[in-house]
Amino acid sequence: MTSRNAVNQTGLNLSVIIETVDLEMKFSEGTKILIIVLVSFVIFLTVSGNILVVLAFIADKRLRTQSNFFLLNLAICDFYIGAFSTPLYLPYMINGVWMPGRIVCKFWLTIDYTMCTASAFNVVLISYDRFLSVTQAVLYRSQQNRHSQTVLKMIAVWILSFLLYGPAILFWDKIFGGNNFPDTICIADFFDTWYFNFGTSILDFVLPLIGISFFNLSIYWNIKERSKKKRNSSTSHSLKEQHRHPYAISDKSFHSDQPLQQNKDIRLTVMKQIKKRYCSKSSTTINTQEHHKSDVQVSQLARDKKVAKSLLILVCVFTLCWAPYSFLITIGKVCNGYCIDSYWYESTLWLLYTNSAINPILYPLCHKSFRNAFKMIFEMRQHSNTICKFNYMRPLFE
Repeated sequence: MTSRNAVNQTGLNLSVIIETVDLEMKFSEGTKILIIVLVSFVIFLTVSGNILVVLAFIADKRLRTQSNFFLLNLAICDFYIGAFSTPLYLPYMINGVWMPGRIVCKFWLTIDYTMCTASAFNVVLISYDRFLSVTQAVLYRSQQNRHSQTVLKMIAVWILSFLLYGPAILFWDKIFGGNNFPDTICIADFFDTWYFNFGTSILDFVLPLIGISFFNLSIYWNIKERSKKKRNSSTSHSLKEQHRHPYAISDKSFHSDQPLQQNKDIRLTVMKQIKKRYCSKSSTTINTQEHHKSDVQVSQLARDKKVAKSLLILVCVFTLCWAPYSFLITIGKVCNGYCIDSYWYESTLWLLYTNSAINPILYPLCHKSFRNAFKMIFEMRQHSNTICKFNYMRPLFE
């Protein structure tokens, strides 16, 4: 997971860790300045972007749907990563020394592990929500007004995320004994316990990735099948239209000098044609209803395609940001940290952190409702600035 000194995560003993921190975590002054500038920019994007998402929910009530509340939950996780995790990790990475002390270290690790795990779990929850909206639309619509269930799901994400790492970070040294790390090194006490790290990595990345993949593939398969049925239905309907023939009554059928039997036959023919016309009107009404139903299905299918597309973008970005770090950590534990250079850990770790800055950019790109909400906020801000300037300048003209 994140906020861990990546080199320290590879199962090295304490002396190697201290040597690594002293020798490898020092940068030249130019490199330090570049890192500080880049990381500060990432922190700014993360904090400001996710604050904007929260303000959008406050300003625009139309955003307060079940699916968007899960996006809000993810934005809160990303905000804490940008506002708390990365600012404390930056000086630790540059100087190789943890200055705030052991208590703050445990608090920082707890928050960081919890936020990053909750971020992954929220992506799973968002994928599950989209899965229900596409594959079980009736059930999904019936749950829209059950806000208590939405809140419970959001709270469950936070609780499960904390339980996965929080107790181990806070009480590992009391239950299993501490490693007597110096206060200048901030790592979890279970960093060299391979079976714990292996089990938690399955729970916080592998299983979420499997769940996300399953939900996305199910959505894709459902949309593909519905599109295929729609094409077949359209083809069948066009063939029926081609074979349909109009019925007409000829005025020449009524002639006064025709025999009586022939007139009776004509009347029967007329009655049959009137009946056919009546049935034709009924079928027209039915066809109108079918056309309306077909239009609704087309609209629903188009909406579901947009949902699938926006979810696919969110999931792909999540996978690209998370997979490299998780892969390197797994490889590093196999070779005890000697087969991968430390800068690769640091690079992939910051790539993981960058995911929290990218997510707020994806919301308005993939959702029109967020674009409208952000536009509303900026317009309100401009209007407020105009009023302030007017009030400031008014005494000059009085």
